[in-house]
Amino acid sequence: MYDAKFSLPGHTMIEHTLAVPLDRFGALSGFASKDVAAVPNTIEIFAREYIRNGNEGLPRLVYFQGGPGFGGPRMAPIGSWLDTALNHYRVILLDERGTGRSHPIEAQAIASVGTVDVQAAFISCFRQDSIVADAEDLRVAFGDDRWAVLGQSFGGFVVTAYLSQAPQGLSEAFITAGLPSLLGHVDATYRLTYEQTDARNREFFDRYPGDEELAWNIAGHLAEVDERLPTGERITPARFRQIGICLGRSYGLEQLHFLLEDPFWSVRGSRRLRPQFLERIGAQVSLAACPLYGVMHEAIYAQASTGATAWSADRIRGEFPQFRVPEVASGAAGEDGLRAEGHGFRFTGEHMYPWQMREDPALAPVADAADALAAASSLRQLYDAEALAEQRVPAAAWVYRQDMFVPYSISMETARMAGVRTLVSDTLHHDGLHSGGPQMILKLIEAVRG
Repeated sequence: MYDAKFSLPGHTMIEHTLAVPLDRFGALSGFASKDVAAVPNTIEIFAREYIRNGNEGLPRLVYFQGGPGFGGPRMAPIGSWLDTALNHYRVILLDERGTGRSHPIEAQAIASVGTVDVQAAFISCFRQDSIVADAEDLRVAFGDDRWAVLGQSFGGFVVTAYLSQAPQGLSEAFITAGLPSLLGHVDATYRLTYEQTDARNREFFDRYPGDEELAWNIAGHLAEVDERLPTGERITPARFRQIGICLGRSYGLEQLHFLLEDPFWSVRGSRRLRPQFLERIGAQVSLAACPLYGVMHEAIYAQASTGATAWSADRIRGEFPQFRVPEVASGAAGEDGLRAEGHGFRFTGEHMYPWQMREDPALAPVADAADALAAASSLRQLYDAEALAEQRVPAAAWVYRQDMFVPYSISMETARMAGVRTLVSDTLHHDGLHSGGPQMILKLIEAVRG
């Protein structure tokens, strides 16, 4: 491990880099050597540590970011939950493998490692079980007997895997909006997320009733007119509906309302979408900055005990007629027909779709690999329910009744099975760690320490 140390106002910042094996659990072992020759044997993991002056003797806490596919936060100035946590811990912001400065993964890099099957196996090396193993190597390199962990969203999935895989390395565990299903198929999760997304849509249109007519008009226009995002591809009505992911945030209703304002203008007598509007939409739906989020999203739910995800969000969407989208070939008439069914306009949430892998230029090079990963039926088990039931690490989690992405009922069941104390909010949404203020951390600490 090698380090770089910097002095900041009131703090010390240390940047750590550690070499670790890429294939932790033999995902690539079944391929001939020539087929995996382009796959690296080791990768470098990066973590940034913050220490408040005078608190050098405090224990360490590792933060796992949401995602998958997003690096640890870059905070300047130090604020939000981190400012509070630094009164109690030395805090490590880990770039989980495949993100930030920890061997960041681009679609072209995935496509370059070999056949489609090799690519799918390569992607599987970036799931939560491998992230836990990386963290354990980092802990050992520091010489810490145990440390605390905090996981937001997907980071909570990592912490749950940590409690299952290596509880002996943990002193305390904190989770916000990230208790996954331990045994159930992802289909059950997506049924609940569609229900919650439907409720959030209704709340949005109740608050901003004029925006539903506007959304129908935009979707009908996109079905008829070839409008292009700044990345060059046509924006379809289905992809436009994906901007509803912001409804899962605390101020998502307002964010979506502002996003939709003033979309049309006239170009030589023809109605078109404003370039500024297309730029805003593109920033919401493009995964160019985080391709791993798209290609691996459903794989974080896959385990040997549950089988293949088989593009769960796409399949389960068919059970909810209000989320159906007509074929573009039907033009505006298709949108008009859907509207006539009376379900109301519906934006989608945190859902990945097979057609998205081909519509988004950032994902197109690995679309076939994403299909192969979705068909994989024997990905490594991520959670051991028996081990979790027996673990004794003091653990607490924030759970939100209105969470659009991680269902409340599943979170509570997992907490019960794993012995995790829960703090329940009726008002916070998925980003509660960031919007809820310093008390979010303080109440977690209080919950585990009594």
